This record gives sequence, C-alpha cells and structure tokens, in this order.
Amino acid sequence: MTEQITGAASLVRSLEHAGVTDMFGIPGGAILPAYDPLMDSKQIRHILVRHEQGAGHAAQGYALASGRVGVCMATSGPGATNLVTPIADAYMDSVAMVAITGQVPSAAIGTDAFQEADIRGITMPITKHNYLVTDPREIPRAIAEAFHIAGTGRPGPVLVDIAKDALQAMTTFDWPTNIDLPGYRPVTKPHNKQVREASKLILESRKPVLYVGGGVIKANGSKELFKLAELLNIPVVTTLMARGAFPDSHKLHMGMPGMHGTVAAVGALQKSDLLITLGARFDDRVTGKLSSFAPEAKVIHADIDPAEIGKNREVDVPIVGDVREVMLDLIEALKEDIKAGAKPNFNEWRENCLSWKEKYPLGYETVAGSLAPQYVIQQLGEIAGKESIFTAGVGQHQMWAAQFINYEEPGTWLNSGGLGTMGFAVPAAMGAKVGAPHKSVWAVDGDGCFQMTNQELATCAINDIPIKVAIINNNVLGMVRQWQTLFYNERYSNTSLHSDRIPDFVKLADAYGCHGLRCEKPEDVAKTIEKAMSLNDAPVVVDFQVHKDAMVWPMVAAGTSNDDIKIARDLAPQWERGED
Repeated sequence: MTEQITGAASLVRSLEHAGVTDMFGIPGGAILPAYDPLMDSKQIRHILVRHEQGAGHAAQGYALASGRVGVCMATSGPGATNLVTPIADAYMDSVAMVAITGQVPSAAIGTDAFQEADIRGITMPITKHNYLVTDPREIPRAIAEAFHIAGTGRPGPVLVDIAKDALQAMTTFDWPTNIDLPGYRPVTKPHNKQVREASKLILESRKPVLYVGGGVIKANGSKELFKLAELLNIPVVTTLMARGAFPDSHKLHMGMPGMHGTVAAVGALQKSDLLITLGARFDDRVTGKLSSFAPEAKVIHADIDPAEIGKNREVDVPIVGDVREVMLDLIEALKEDIKAGAKPNFNEWRENCLSWKEKYPLGYETVAGSLAPQYVIQQLGEIAGKESIFTAGVGQHQMWAAQFINYEEPGTWLNSGGLGTMGFAVPAAMGAKVGAPHKSVWAVDGDGCFQMTNQELATCAINDIPIKVAIINNNVLGMVRQWQTLFYNERYSNTSLHSDRIPDFVKLADAYGCHGLRCEKPEDVAKTIEKAMSLNDAPVVVDFQVHKDAMVWPMVAAGTSNDDIKIARDLAPQWERGED
C-alpha cells in the first residue's frame, strides 16, 4: 500500500530531496502544519529569525556565499508581505532563492480572510516564477520546479504559496525524476557566428574595454575572465555587483565604474571605442545619462538573459548564453584569429588608462581629531584578509566598502545593488556565515541601516553564528546628507540619527549576547579590528564613531553625464576638461 502522509510532510520531504540543509523562517497560522514534520527532519536545520525580512536576506546571503539555492519560509498575510523586499532584492540582483509561504485555506481564498494576502499576485513582477498550490499532490513537483527555475539560467527568486488545507490533507509523495518545462529552456551555449563576430570586432578596435557585471560571478567565470583579459591585455572594469570577479591587485583592473566609480574606470568606458560587456545590464548607476554614455563605442553584449540585451543600449554583436561559456569560446576564437594574422594593437589605449589610474587614485580627506570612515574600512579589509566575506548595507558605507577594500576573489563581496535595500547587511552576513561557516564574515553597516535589522543579532547569538559587524557610525543618514550638502543648500532635513547617544551600540550588543566594542581614534582602529577577529565564540559588534561630513568621491550626480565626474566637490579630472 502506498504510504499516506500529510501535505506538510510531503513539503518537508520535498525540501530534503531538493538538497536543502539550512533554511530561515518564522512559523504562523497558515504555515504551522509544515513546522510539525520539519521538527523531525534530520537533514534540515531551520533557523528561527526575528523578522521575515531577515529570513529573506539571510537566504540571499546563504545563496551568494554557498552557491546553492537559499530558502526562506513565512506564514500568510503579513508574514508573506514581509518577504516582499528580499524577494524584490533577489530579483534585481539575480540571487537564487525559493520562498515558501503559507496561505489561508483554499475555500477562504478571495474572501479577505484573516491574514490573507494575494502574495502570488503581489510578487508576480519580482519573481522568475511563482506557484499557488491548493492540491497536496502538486507539492513535490512545485518544489522541484521551483529549485530548478531559481538555480538555472539567470538565477532569481521563486515563490511557492501553499494553502493551509493542502498542507493538512493526506497525500502520497512522488518526487519527479525529471523536470521538463517547455516554456523555460535557458540558452547556455552561445551561437558560434556571434562569437566569431565578436572576435572580429575586438581585433579591429583600438580602445576596447572589458565591462564586467555580476553575471560573471553568477556564471563562475572569474578564471575565464582572467584568461581573456591577459590574452587581450586591455583594461577591465568591474561593476558594484562584480567586485571580486577580477583581482583588484591586477595591473589591468581600472576599478569600479559608475556614480562612485574610479576616474580610470569611468574614463575607460567613456573614451572606449568598444565595450565588451559580460553579464552586465547597463544600469543607470553605471551609465549616468544614457545618451552620453560611451558615445563612440560599439557594443558586444553577452548575457544569459536575452531580455537584457539591447534593453538600455543598442548592441552591435548580441550573444545569448552563459558568460563563462561565451568567454571560453571567445578565447578560442581570438586565438585562432590572431594565429591567422590579426595584429591587435592596444598599447597606446592601455597606457592612457593606466595613466588615469596612476593620476587619480582613490583617496580621502582626514579631519584632525576625528576618525575617517574610509580609513576604518581600508584597515578592515587589510586585517580581515582577502578570504573574508564582506556584506554591506546601502549608502556611504557601502560605497566606501566597494572602493577601499581590495577584493581578490569572487563571492567575497555581497551587497544590495539593484534595489538598494537598507538593512541588508546583518541578515545577509548571518546567511553567508551559515553557508560558508569556515570563513570570517563581516557586515559593514551604517548606523541607519543597522537599526533596521539588528534584531537578527539575537538569531546569530542563539544559533552560534559568529558574524562580525562594523558599524560606520556617523550619527546621520550619510548618503542622504551628502546629497543635501551638494544639492539642497545644506538644509539637513531629517537626516540626523543622534546615534552617538541613542542607542548605545555597545550596550545593545551586550543585550543581544554579543561582544560590543567601540573605537573613536585612528590609532585604535587596527587593534580594535584585531580584537574583533580574535573573538569567535559569539557575534561581535564594533561601533566606529566616524566623522559625519565625510563624502564619497568620485561622484557623478544622478541624471548627469559620466563626463561630469567630480573627484572632489569642485574638481573634475583632467580628461573631462579636455586636457588628456
């Protein structure tokens, strides 16, 4: 006789078959049936978070650090809607995640029942796909398909909403042996003709640049990128989402482009005659005013998502495929064309870019008697080391962490790029530490961001997840204040947090069962970080009290041309002034 089990037990068994070992969530009425059999699972570790948003961001951090699909779970109504922000975040940044939500009983759907929300409809625009399951027999297939869709092609979030009566009903368990979705067939292998055209265009160019996006990391293509860059010996720029895809220490690396990118990276894009675009999407924070972005450049655009190609910028050679596969084929095509007699000459162009890199290195001002946030972050990167994982919230501290920590390896920089979610850092660090327990994980957070999700420190302390948090505490909403300084006549409306007084972050850390440290002087920074690195029995929170008027430079103001990049408040680089 076929074994009869509940839909809830079928869900847990499905998750086990999908390879889940860790998940993050909070129980509630509609999802409660699933929590009973989950208690008996010998494979799955469920981590009880303090807020559903924390569960979602933790699943993101887990996915990014481990390379596996992250999993979060919540109940219906407000539990599900609290997952909307991390789901949208995962969608924007292409993070493989499965979100499981409980739903009111199927007979009550559409009646405005207690804690009912149409979470499938709400998340339709921000998921790769989503399901509403009302038949318990459909649970295994829905879960199997969800994991397949989330983790293949362009990664992204998938939602599985399950009615409470489907979880309570009796059913049989039948795990699908194969997944065949006719409407979902990601193209991974690029078309040979397009690769050949790309090779030809590269070898005919004089000022090419490798414009590298986060897709290279998603495709595990860092080694291939290194080979391609060294074969061509041309400049490389890595976007905010691609930091670590190419070593910062490499001579050819110009840095990060965009609104707060380096002069060399912005200049390389603006002055190029060919953009070799790999897993990037011509985001507005990179391009600035789109009509003036890289005006003389032809474009090769390789991406696994065909919808991205030509979406923002007209493309000369489109290549649909996994960017790692694209680079492998492109390297071979280039070698063959060079062997056949092509003689590319990028020497003058490369030297021009290297001269910008030398002339305009990243720097910062110090104010006597205060602690520069850039110095703190620079020291953190040097002391924690290249194998550590860094997460960040959103704002000035995020940009400084992207600028002043040297990233040598992929998967060591996790942040909210597309959606720009404050509160991302702490729960993402928690998930990253669960996904990569052998690595040191630092959350670089602002005092504004930290106060949005710091309750997850309790989750970390209780579950032996010893993350480390560096609070760049300038007592204000720093990035908003910077804009008020530059564009609103220094009218500082609602940006003071008074976090030099309330709360006391050291006492807060102690209340959560964490180690709390404070640093106010430059001469104490290194020893404070070293002290934090030595404490591994509980989470560590370090309150770095920094200068509130520090600014993120360089800067391209929103909606303006990258040609208007400023390296300080009133100073543009020489090449922008026509002096190159």
